[in-house]
Order: sequence, then C-alpha cells, then structure tokens
Amino acid sequence: MPLLSRDPDLLARLRADLASSDFTVDRLSGPDAWGASAGAALFRGERVAARRALLRSASRVPSLRRAATLAMLFVLGAEQPVDEVDTALSSLGAEGAARLGLVEVADGVVRALVDLRPYSFVDASGEASWWIASDLGELALGGALREDHVLGVGGASATLAGLMIPRTVDSALDLGTGCGIQALHVARHARRVVATDISQRALDFAAFNAALNLVDGIEFRLGSLFEPVEGELFDHVVSNPPFVITPRAPGVPEYEYRDGGMVGDALVASVVAQVGAHLVPGGVAQLLGNWETRGAGSGGRGAWSVGDWVERGDVPLDVWVVERELQDPAAYAETWIRDGGTRAGTPEFERLYEAWLGDFEQRGVVEIGFGYVTLRRPADPATEPVVRTERLLGGLGANDVGLGRHLGATLDAVDLVRSLDDAALLAARLTVAGDVTEERHYWPGNDDPTVITLRQGGGFARSVESGTALSALVGACDGELSVGAIVGALAHLLEADEVALTAELLPQVRELITTGMLRA
Repeated sequence: MPLLSRDPDLLARLRADLASSDFTVDRLSGPDAWGASAGAALFRGERVAARRALLRSASRVPSLRRAATLAMLFVLGAEQPVDEVDTALSSLGAEGAARLGLVEVADGVVRALVDLRPYSFVDASGEASWWIASDLGELALGGALREDHVLGVGGASATLAGLMIPRTVDSALDLGTGCGIQALHVARHARRVVATDISQRALDFAAFNAALNLVDGIEFRLGSLFEPVEGELFDHVVSNPPFVITPRAPGVPEYEYRDGGMVGDALVASVVAQVGAHLVPGGVAQLLGNWETRGAGSGGRGAWSVGDWVERGDVPLDVWVVERELQDPAAYAETWIRDGGTRAGTPEFERLYEAWLGDFEQRGVVEIGFGYVTLRRPADPATEPVVRTERLLGGLGANDVGLGRHLGATLDAVDLVRSLDDAALLAARLTVAGDVTEERHYWPGNDDPTVITLRQGGGFARSVESGTALSALVGACDGELSVGAIVGALAHLLEADEVALTAELLPQVRELITTGMLRA
C-alpha cells in the first residue's frame, strides 16, 4: 500500500485548497508573513523566528490566516487545532488530509506526518510553482532523521534543476529520484520520463508529488542505480545521486537519500562509468557529485578523477567537470553529521566525528570537492571526446540558478570548436559577447597595463587573464574582420612574428569561443 494516497478526488480538493489559501513561496516569504530575516533563520535550521513572525502576522492580516496555519503545520511541524486546519483546507478538511496520509488527528489537534511546502521556479518554459511533499525534517522531528528519510527540495536539488539543459527530448531518466523533484523538472522538456530509486518510500513520495501537481508521463521504478533500466537508452539523464562520502563503520547512520553504501567516492565513480551505456548518440547526462583528493603517494586527482571514471566504461564521452566547492575532512564531516540531525557538542556528535575523520585518514584523503558533471555521448562515434575540468570555486549561489542554457550553449560551442581546424578558425568572423567587459590595472605613472582581465557577466562569471594581443583581438571582434586578418594586423602593430602570434592566440580564441565570451 502506498505511503500516501493518490485518490484523484482527494488530491483535487487538496490542490484547490492549497491554491485558494495562497500557500505559496511569495506569500510566505513576503513582509506580511515571516519575511526575509525569519526566512533566512529557517534556512539555517532555526524555526523560532519564523513561528513568531507567522503568529504575529496572522493576527494582523486576516487573509494570511489559512496559509499561516498550513505553514505552521507542514513546514514548522507545529500541531494545529482541528478547526483551524478545517478552515485552511476548506474543501478537504483535516479528515481528508488524514485519509491522504498527510496528517493524523487526535484529541482535537492535527499533527503533520509529512513536510508539504510550496516551491516556485523559473525555467526555459517560464514561471511555475508546485507543492512538494517529503519526510519531516530535523526541525519538526526535534532529533536525528530516520535512515530511509526522503529529502525535500534542498540546495543541491535546486541547483541541479537550474543546471538542467532545456532541450526538448523524447526520453529522460532521473536516477535516484528521491521526492521526484528532478523528474518533475525534466518532464517539462521530455516526452517520457523514467524515475528510479532504491527506496520504495521515495518513489511513493515522488508519485504523490507528480499526481498532486498534475505532471504526467513519469514512470516510477524500484531498484539500484541502472538496474531498473538495463538495456535502455535515453536522450537525457539527470541525477542527484547519494554522493555523500560516509564511513562504512558500525554505528554510523547510512541515510538512503545521501549515502550510496560504497567506500569514498565510489558511488559517483560507478554512475559516471555506467551512464554512457544508457545514452543515445548525442545524449547528455548531468549530475552532482563529491570526489576525494588524496595526499602524496595516495593517488591525488580530485575533480580530475571524473575523466578516469569515464574511461572505465565502454562508451567514450565528452566530459565537463565544474568544481564549485572544496572542504577539508574536518569541515566535511561536521557538515554532514549536522545534516543528519546530530547536534554539535554531544557525545554522539563526537563519536561520529571520530569515525569520519578516521575513515578519511585511513584512505589518505586531504580534501573533498563538490561540483557539477556534464557528460555527452558524441553523435559521431569517430569523434575524439573532449575532457574539460574547471575549478570555479564559489559554492552554490544565485549565479548557478538558470545555468542550463549556458551549459547547452557551451556544448554547442565545443562541437563548433572541434569542427574548426586552424585554417577555418582564422577565416571565422567572430563577435564579442555582450556580457564581456575588460578590466585593466596600471602602476602609477605607467602607460602600459600590468594586468588585463576579461570578465564574463553571465554563465559562470569567468575571469580570464589576458595579454595585450588577446585583449586587442577580442576588442576587434565585431563580425567584420576575420580572425586571421585581426592577427595579421596585430602582428604588424606589435612588431611580432605572425606565425608565432597565431600559434599563441588560436588556442586562447578556441577557449573564449567555448566559454561563450566570443561567438561565431
């Protein structure tokens, strides 16, 4: 029997009640609800400020009352009187919510059994909003999470959704779907979606969320990694896999939503090695992951390991890795022990801390990286794959939301650059992208700059250290002159050997085309 009912009539009533109560991200985060300050505290794992703000605002703004009741119940995990819930869910009522499996009712009060909250976003198809159900978090439970906990929409989930390349495809796979958020997102540009998970509990939540939000075309399958789709090919594979590196030691909780049950970064390595066999020619896989860097004599590599993992598979792939964060073992252990609901300063925290640090020390791990992996099976099997690894540190942030278009454009640019030999590139007429600016630094009194930097406003906001010749070439790229004509003019102006200048500049031009700073 499913964890949550998907009765069409009850879901329709719930959907109508959530909409009419204005239970939305904008309403709750607005100044007449909990506002920015309390919302930030809630994001940090503290609910007191949000609860106080909601109670104060609901007494002052009658129209907020229904949304406040639902937020108190499902987001903050506070018991609510039956009559208040009946008012908030005016057609479903507390009894209907109980029949769906969302709450339990006893002694005149309603207690949430799940987390249910609004979620809004903007993608290539436009603005949209959903309601997403998941297991109650640490705030509502007041303690450690269950090992089969189903996570809602966290920072990593939102990041992967923002990275999703928005190309219309026939088929897509969401590997390790969890609450189903990536499957819902990819269904906006894929005609058919398969969503897999090792947890039946997760699949129940995912199917409920799809039904609640009227998202069709998703098939949910139980099983580990690629086992449920053996022999099948997809145009697009997305995965927020359980990549957290956890000690395989007695007494260390193994949370299904984040721990893959393998040593070190082997889970991500396994996904990377196997995914090529499930991509059609031209198909793309996008995933998040952690990777280890080991000390001297222990293998090193870090983000550069991803290219090695691809080589373990049978299908050559283009590889693009963007490393966004680095943590030392101590900071990494602290982050994920707290994530499981264990508070710092307790004996249990120290016991787990010892286990995590001992595991890293035993394997010689000195650093753990986090980032984004984009893999593509070349459409032509004779094509030489491209391996690209970038360290663009900055962590998860607003700049990473909506990067899907940039990733897609970069893959197109990789194809273009790969197709151009030097003669074709010299004949190309390029233009500088509109978001590119130049920054120059001078020593006082000097006419010549000591540092020239090209900066990208969009994409990953890259900064490229540029010499005088490259800067002049970029500045002359207005679509009128060919690259060869510009290089020839620069060689004459700078009194440089044209052959040597060409050899210096062409690789840099290829890189600027790839990153979108120059456009063909």
